[in-house]
This record gives sequence, C-alpha cells and structure tokens, in this order.
Amino acid sequence: MAPGGRGTGESGRRDQGPTPVIGDHVRRTVPLLAAALVALVGSSPLTPAQAAPAAPSGTPAIAWQPCPEDPEADCGTLAVPVDWKNPGGPAIDLALARRKATDPAARVGSLLIDPGGPGGSGVDFALGADDYFSAELNRRFDIVGFDPRGVARSRPVVCSAELMAQAPYSIIRSQAEFDAWRDFGKRLRADCRARTGPLFDHVDSGSVAHDMDAIRAALGEDKLTYYGISYGSLMGQMYAERFPGRVRALALDSNMDHSLGTAPFLYTEALAAQDSFDEFVKWCARESRCALRGRDVRAFWADLLDRADRGELRYPGEPDHPLTRMDVIGIAFGAFYEPAWFDLAELLVAIDTGVLRPPASAARLAPDTPGRRYAGTAPDEVEVPYQVFCEDFHLPVRDHKEYARHLRRSKAIAPDMEFGPAAVSLLAYCLSEPGPVPNPQHRLRVNGTPPLLLGNALHDPATGYGWAVNAAAQIGKEARFVTYEGWGHGIYGRSDCTTGAIDDYLISLKPPAHGTRCPAVPPEPPATASNRSRPQSPVSPVPPHIPLW
Repeated sequence: MAPGGRGTGESGRRDQGPTPVIGDHVRRTVPLLAAALVALVGSSPLTPAQAAPAAPSGTPAIAWQPCPEDPEADCGTLAVPVDWKNPGGPAIDLALARRKATDPAARVGSLLIDPGGPGGSGVDFALGADDYFSAELNRRFDIVGFDPRGVARSRPVVCSAELMAQAPYSIIRSQAEFDAWRDFGKRLRADCRARTGPLFDHVDSGSVAHDMDAIRAALGEDKLTYYGISYGSLMGQMYAERFPGRVRALALDSNMDHSLGTAPFLYTEALAAQDSFDEFVKWCARESRCALRGRDVRAFWADLLDRADRGELRYPGEPDHPLTRMDVIGIAFGAFYEPAWFDLAELLVAIDTGVLRPPASAARLAPDTPGRRYAGTAPDEVEVPYQVFCEDFHLPVRDHKEYARHLRRSKAIAPDMEFGPAAVSLLAYCLSEPGPVPNPQHRLRVNGTPPLLLGNALHDPATGYGWAVNAAAQIGKEARFVTYEGWGHGIYGRSDCTTGAIDDYLISLKPPAHGTRCPAVPPEPPATASNRSRPQSPVSPVPPHIPLW
C-alpha cells in the first residue's frame, strides 16, 4: 500500500481518505462509561500467556535487496515456522520492507510497524513510511514493515473468487439465513484451507507475536521497538505478554480489547459507531458548509435506510449498483475514520437526489467489491484476510433467535447506526469457526515490561475509547495512556501533541505523563484542510465493503 495522496500535512503525511478499498496505495486506516463497560465485560475466560521460547540462536540475517515497488527501499524475507509449536516443521517466508534512517549518525535502531486491518500490508506501510511518520522518526529509525502471516506477500490466505461472491447478506434476518451463513462459512473455510495449506490454521495474532520476535532477532536488535495501529495493537499486546523482557518500546495506537466475549464485543462496537454518528450530527448543526445543514439529519438518514430496504437507492452514476441498508451504513462508518464529514454529507445528498456522479472529493467513499488480489494469486482466487480474526476471537451465537436478540440490543444502543458494521460482518464470517480457537480472548497479563504507550481518540468509530481504557487497565502500571479528544481512527499525525507524544516515547523512551490529553483538531473542507492530508491505517474490505480496524 504505497501511499498516494493529495498533499503533505503537518506531520509530512499523505491523506488516503477513508475509503475501505485496498489495492494500489495506503488507505486510511466514544467515550464508554466505565461502569457500563465493566458490566458488559463481565467475566471473560482467562488463558495464561504462552511462555516465550529462548531467543532464536543463529538467526539468519535478512538478505535485503531494492524493492521492486521502490528501489530506494529495501525488501527481503525471513523464514519462520508455520506452527511455532513445531519449530522444526514446515516454514513460510515473511515479506519485509525497510526504509533506512535518513540520518545514520542519529540512528536509534529499527522500528517495526504494522498497520492493522486485519489484513493490512506492513510492507506497503513501510514503503509509505516517509509520508506517514514524522521527519524526525524517519531520521532516527530504520522503519521496517512486515506482511503478517497469511497476508499479501507472506503466503496470503486465498479463497475462490467465485465462492466469495456468493457471500450472503451480512445482516441475518431469519433462521434460514442463519443456516445459510453457517453453510457458506463451512464451504468457504474448506475452500480457503485447501488453497492456502496448513498455514490457514496458524494465522492468529499469538503466532504473529512469535514472528515479530524472530524479526527482531534477524534485525540484530536486543529489544523490540514497535508501532502498531488498530488490529496491529493486538499483535503488540500479544508480544508484550509473551516477550516482556524483550520490549524496548511499544506504541499501540487505537487499541483492540481482546477480553471481550460476544455480547460486550457487539455492544461496545455499536456504541462506538453511534457515538461517531452523533458527533457527525452535532458537527453538521454548527458547520455552515455541511451539505445537510438545516435539515433533520437523523430523519434524513432514517429515510435513506428505508429507501435502501425498498431497493430505491443507487450509487451516484452507477445505475447497476444498488445500495443496501448495510452499504449505506458502511459508507458512513468508513467516513468516520478520518472523519470525512464534508465528503459524507455531500455524498449522502447525492445518493438521495440520484445525481449522475458524486462530488469529486466524496467519490473515494464508494463501496468496492470484496476480496483483493496480489501478485502471485491465481486468476480465480482472492485474498481473504479475515481468518486471523476468527482465530483471535471466539464469538459463538447458537441460532437466529440469539443473533436477533444481540441485534435488538445493539440497535437500542445505536438507534441510527444500528450496530458496529465491522463487528456484524466478521461475526457472520466466523459463525462456522470451530472452537477452541488458537488465541482465545483473555484479560491481558503483562508483567515486567518497560512503560507501554497506548493512545486512542475519544470518538473512534472502530476501536472505541473504552477498548483502550480497558486494555490499559488490564496492563496496569506498565501502561501510559494518551487521549486524543477528537474524532477518527488513529491518533498519530492528528496534531503536534499526539505525534510528539509517540515520537518522544519511541525515540527517547520518554513516556507521556499519566492522563495526557491532546486537544481535538476540527476537520476542514477537502480543499483547505491540512489535517486531511494525514493518512489512516490501511484496512481490509469486508462485505458489504466496510473498513475494519
């Protein structure tokens, strides 16, 4: 995901916008009441952290060569076991990319990075590191990205493109549709495993943490320095559990909460999505340039969803592209990542009025087709990177009656957004995942690390603020927390305050003070916004074409 963009912002980054499509460039990647969160979390099953094996001895150096995509960056591979419990068994090659520190005399070491997703390419993230990270961070670190196992160039999980196109509608409306999803999931799982091979069963974030330690050793680093955003935060959390003595610094931006079971996971996701919608409505009421200014936005939105149910909506300029209820909700959810409020308002008006084409800046919010192709996949295959989630989160639902009860509760929490779109989509995809999963949910058990930095936006649509608060509480005294009092997914590059806090920590090991808060930076129109030039973490498309974490 080498970056494209529309200009450079205060942190020297380019804006990829909130489109949930992955292909030729880097995409972008609520306060929850503490009492409510505690009530939702309840008692989650605990699994002891896996004991870390001895540091790899004689780890081969990575044979770096100029990257095909950008000769100024280095690319290489590192062999790791398919199954870390059988280190002498079959292996796969992890793909890596590196941008060397621009000031070798001031170099601190290597900074390993991951963009989340799940399914984001760390190789592409590293190729765009000079745009994503500050000049100072690029000056002081070799920035190294890796495609996690099962992703992109690291033996991707691949499935039949034809079968993927048969995915049922993500909102399950009856027991018959519930059974259809179960059947589809079983067929998809069998197809993907047959095409991918044994790695299919070993793409969980716990295995990725072991890969990260192998990369650390191959880079010649005694301890790991890491920046992970969104789903990449879970990989960092797992590393801290398993390898606490090998941590130099972990900056975890927009955090997952790996302690949540089915109900709290769905309900906290609904709460985060609704909070972002509420913030959009408040903004439109006070922003004279909002295309929906003066209208009852909630009533307008409800009418759009009803019209989508009746099959009356088309994407502007594409008469053969009907928009379902889930499509419309997914478009808004994706726009909240930046947040692209100006674009969203204009696009919703265009959808409502049936104009021939959307406004130029809003066109990037268009849905796209599921799956994605990388060089090396067969013509009839697409990469489907959702299996890692199914191996990290066991979210059982017995039948449609239980599913409908979850949806009713979600809608009570989120009357406008109705649910967390990413959560509902992935729940459907993982319905047929047999338990136990390789990396089941548990409260974090982190002991003996140096200070770990966690950061989150107060109004994050995907990794809600309460997730980060909860993860920090589980980590305990080792956690330092930065609150960005604004909107969107990912806090790095939002302001000098957020970027400076992370940079100072990674470079000088100066953790921010407890309770650090960074003021919000209001979004501006596309033509004038400097903050719109910040890229977001890459994300993966999930039918119905919504971004993940």
